[in-house]
Amino acid sequence: MKRWMLALAAMALLMAACAPAAARQAAVQSVAPAAPGEMLGQADLAASAPEVRNAKSGAEAQTSGAAASADRIVLRNASRTLVVNDPAKTAEEIGAMTVAAGGFVVNSYIYETTYAELDHPVNQGNITVRVPAEKLDAVLKQIEALAVEVRSRNISGQDVTAEYTDLQSRLRNLQAAEAQLREILASATKTEDVMYVFNQLTQIRSEIEVLQGQIRYYDESAKFAAISVELVPFIPTQPLQIGGWHPTGTARQALQSLIRGLQNLVDVLIYVGICGIPLLVVFGLPLFFIIRWAVRRSRKGKTAHSA
Repeated sequence: MKRWMLALAAMALLMAACAPAAARQAAVQSVAPAAPGEMLGQADLAASAPEVRNAKSGAEAQTSGAAASADRIVLRNASRTLVVNDPAKTAEEIGAMTVAAGGFVVNSYIYETTYAELDHPVNQGNITVRVPAEKLDAVLKQIEALAVEVRSRNISGQDVTAEYTDLQSRLRNLQAAEAQLREILASATKTEDVMYVFNQLTQIRSEIEVLQGQIRYYDESAKFAAISVELVPFIPTQPLQIGGWHPTGTARQALQSLIRGLQNLVDVLIYVGICGIPLLVVFGLPLFFIIRWAVRRSRKGKTAHSA
């Protein structure tokens, strides 16, 4: 066996697996038969080549028919911005709602933030979930029902049918090239030939795994739609928006102002009771006796002068 013939066969298979369909067919027909003929015999190759070409033609025809009749692969995504009373509790409810619909939570992030209208921090956050694509609209309605106000709505879809079909075609070609290289490897006798074909097999196997991962990603993304929800706390003192007047919020604001005023009054009384009484005892009593002594002395002086 000539090593350069084996190398030429392996390179032809790699080029056939990665090239476009027309170039791939030409490369396989013109180059690939030379190396297997050297290993297996020209007579066996001539007898088997028509069968291989016919099998490939049937597979390509079947692939084309399947691609033509396949459903569209659409990745659906939606986002909402909700004003809610309790973002942390709402995130838990959205998570439970997602699981009940057959989906799952991708991530959930709740953090504390401050607003000028409030003197204490409040929760805010976001949550991303995936639900079955056919239940997307129903789940969105359930999520919106949890909000005091829906500030924004967005939904989008990405058609990846062409990319998905191309990935499947490339995967089939690589798998066919892998099978042919395994046949060559089984017939190789020299160590250097075995190592060379093995390296080519390793490269093809790595590319196959990458394509399989991309196909699985498209399958999962098409099966489960993504929903991203931003949770904003409801603040009664927030600026008035169109249709956003909340009388209950005004009443709550007035009650909070009254409570803060009473708190300030109680704080003043506490300071006076704790700090004022000791100061009065230390400085007030001596001052009181001094003033009393001065008044008595003044009266005695007036009485003596009158006498």
